[in-house]
Amino acid sequence: MTPLNSRERHPVRRGFFMKLKSIKDIDVSGKKILLKVDYNVPLSKNSKGQMQIMDDTRIQISLPTIRYLLSKNCAVILMSHVGRPDGEILEDCRMKPMANHLAHLLNQPVSTVNEVIGDQAAGAAKNLLPGGLLMLENNRFAKGETGNDLTLAKTLASYADIFVNDGFSLSHRAHASVEGVTHFLPSYAGLALIKEVEMLSKLTDHPQHPFVAVVGGAKISDKVDAIKNLRKVADVILVGGGVANNFLKAEGVEVFHSYLQDVVADETKKSVDYIEFSKKLMDDAKQGKMLLDGFIPLPQIIYPVDVYSVTKLKKTDSIHLVNVTKEVIQEKQANMYIDIGPKTQKLYSHIISQAKTIFWNGPMGIFEIKEYAAGTKAVANAIAGANATTILGGGDTINAIHQFGLDAEYDYVSTSGGASLEFLGGLELPGLKPLTL
Repeated sequence: MTPLNSRERHPVRRGFFMKLKSIKDIDVSGKKILLKVDYNVPLSKNSKGQMQIMDDTRIQISLPTIRYLLSKNCAVILMSHVGRPDGEILEDCRMKPMANHLAHLLNQPVSTVNEVIGDQAAGAAKNLLPGGLLMLENNRFAKGETGNDLTLAKTLASYADIFVNDGFSLSHRAHASVEGVTHFLPSYAGLALIKEVEMLSKLTDHPQHPFVAVVGGAKISDKVDAIKNLRKVADVILVGGGVANNFLKAEGVEVFHSYLQDVVADETKKSVDYIEFSKKLMDDAKQGKMLLDGFIPLPQIIYPVDVYSVTKLKKTDSIHLVNVTKEVIQEKQANMYIDIGPKTQKLYSHIISQAKTIFWNGPMGIFEIKEYAAGTKAVANAIAGANATTILGGGDTINAIHQFGLDAEYDYVSTSGGASLEFLGGLELPGLKPLTL
């Protein structure tokens, strides 16, 4: 039972909608359920020094599965993490605020324990009555969690009759509470996880065309496999943010001090030359795949034709417009590109308006600073107004649409960043494999 290592994952072929073992496929009545959820929500301290939830989206997503299990008189033991405790016990990363908020949303008590495993946790799980809810302490307080320690997984599994994974956003992790427990319990998918897979599968399996993918954000390393795989199905990929800087550089355009790539978390990607990767993609994508307005052929990957630039990141009065050509190298200033310009906004919006399927992950610039948010807002508005199936993903994308007040304007908003990108990249997710029929 060697845990699946992320380095061993490889692209997989999928048929239309990966079929998962659903909690609705079995009789869960009266059973004790070990439920994996993602309650890694943003927290801050209030005036009393207590941790409070700033955004409960991920908790809201889990409610249909929890309510379904409670309707079947199940006893539900919830597992999650918050923050990055890395095997240490951190007071600001305890699960109590999430348990209290869940109790408020469900209008029923949610009991807690101060440990992941141990006599207290085992006793609380054993004594949990049908219809009751128990939240274990932050899974990542346990030193064996992220290493997929099977002794830890076996102990967690001993608390219940059935394991249910409803945390798609964690399913790219081979962790003890995600993949490990599936070795010891009958394992099924929750309703939110199934919905996520169904919506993302619409992008990779027979999407309605034209299919426009919009890829931005800071790091191209997180999006390499997704971009490569989306090229097989998308008509056009529009790039912005730090991702676009890699493509500009690959085309011989000077990007000065603009963001290109930060530290790569995945050891297997440290040797990747992302400029060379971008150049190869551009060379392969020269032949048009989409006809704009029915007769203008477009290359499959389109980068900005103009950008906003500043000399210092937070010096908003230094912002100026740069037309993106190879001649931009003649500029004297050490510029930083912080947003797509008005021509690019107009071009991207026009292309988006003709789409029937749209996927968006990553902002077009540093939208957190309002003076640099115009490009991201233009794309957000264009997608919201398109007559298309619209699917969004990634934490920064969600923060952007919150900022613009557009939360309810899209067909599906995924809270999973890395997991959705790996899924779209065709990689086999450790948390999904045991749930697949």
